[in-house]
Amino acid sequence: VVETQEHYKSRWRSIWIMYLTMFLSSVGFSIVIMSVWPYLQKIDPTADASFLGWIIASYSIGQMVASPLFGLWSNYRPRREPLVISTAISVAANCLYAYVHVPHSHNKYYMLTARALVGFGAGNVAVVRSYIAGATSLTERTSAMANTSACQAVGFILGPVFQTCFTLIGEEGVTWKFLCLQLNMYTTPVLFGALLGVINIILIFAIFREHRVDDMGRQCKSINSDGEGNDVLDQNTEGSIDHVAVVALNVLFFVILFVFAVFETIATPLTMDMYSWTRKEAVFYNGIILSVIGIESVIVFMVVKMLSKKTGERAILHAGLLIVLVGFFILLPWGKKLPNIQWQEIKNNSIPRTVPTEMLTPFWSLQEMQLPSNHTAEPVGCPVTQSWCLNTPMIYLAQYISSDVLIGLGYPVCNVMSYTLYSKVLGPKPQGVYMGWLTASGSGARILGPVFVSQIYTHLGPRWAFSLICGVVVASLLLLEIVYKRLIAFSVRYGRIEE
Repeated sequence: VVETQEHYKSRWRSIWIMYLTMFLSSVGFSIVIMSVWPYLQKIDPTADASFLGWIIASYSIGQMVASPLFGLWSNYRPRREPLVISTAISVAANCLYAYVHVPHSHNKYYMLTARALVGFGAGNVAVVRSYIAGATSLTERTSAMANTSACQAVGFILGPVFQTCFTLIGEEGVTWKFLCLQLNMYTTPVLFGALLGVINIILIFAIFREHRVDDMGRQCKSINSDGEGNDVLDQNTEGSIDHVAVVALNVLFFVILFVFAVFETIATPLTMDMYSWTRKEAVFYNGIILSVIGIESVIVFMVVKMLSKKTGERAILHAGLLIVLVGFFILLPWGKKLPNIQWQEIKNNSIPRTVPTEMLTPFWSLQEMQLPSNHTAEPVGCPVTQSWCLNTPMIYLAQYISSDVLIGLGYPVCNVMSYTLYSKVLGPKPQGVYMGWLTASGSGARILGPVFVSQIYTHLGPRWAFSLICGVVVASLLLLEIVYKRLIAFSVRYGRIEE
């Protein structure tokens, strides 16, 4: 059945609502990320840096748990239901975050709960991607997945920008006693996120409709149909999914998210150790670098849409992994010059340890270090407590910048291609649960990546850390070679269309 013009317009309006949902999900994570630590210290002085790590990880843990559940829900019921419920959970969680200062004790646990629930609500990413996979033809799929990832990336970029704007309100802000609500630089961003969530729910009710087309773009009836539309039943769902390809793509996606989480985590401690940057300098310079990488990623998302039509998704995924491998290989220390050693001029043990292990977590740079009263300068350089600092060559700034550019190029390529190939391999069958597992794989990688790199980097140094990462990427390239011929669209596998 040829798709009608009305069906086409309604289908793409619904897809755009999914783009918005993905964007808001990313904003919900990043809009408070730079203010979590000072807010936590303000509401509960008993919280330490290790508890901050749990608060940051709780988002990914919540998303990892929720993604398969919402995916399963979306396989059997209209997708509007899990989308609205998940967004409502995020709205409620943001409101809870704004009130974590009210209880007289255990405030840090309320903040932990709030962030975990925000992550749980973000499990709707699986529903979003499964809908887009079912509502696009094979020729539309790569472009739609690239747009989805671009919206996600823009959300991560703009979240901290919104946070920065709200800092103008100040720490004290305005207090509404009748609501027990403090509107300040910590609470206003989450309330803004809650407002965006309410708007998203309204748009889902007003505009979003269930649509599905087959791989050739012909409209067909969705299993999630809520009685709207006149789509006809798809007869091309016979055949089994290639589960070897499915598992391989889950593993590849885990590796892709894992290595990028390592890259994000190690940036600040690495630059402080290698270039003797202060905390303020490291946060400022790396913030600029990450912003540029975010912009680079959005551009790459747009480029791969056109490039994939000529070369195919598998070749681009292979190229993306190779670029990431080169990026981490460049980071290996090769020269002879050693980094500056922290407090090298001090020959006795009167100076306490100034860089605790906890500060090698992704957000260690937000912790205030306590210096001896007779020292006003902040300790800079590679801490002598990391024994590798005494014999490992420094990584030159040109190496670091080159690596940033390459990883910022390879990561978005791998991200888009893995999602696109995954949806094509699954074919016309309901993809909610499978997309849930893929999202859970990525969330697990974002939890384990920082833990891995903080331990290896602290105890063994950058040479071991980046060598192991290179080994992981090489193993993923070998896996891709093994399953390369299996990573084809469901309809191509069963001979319904030609590749």
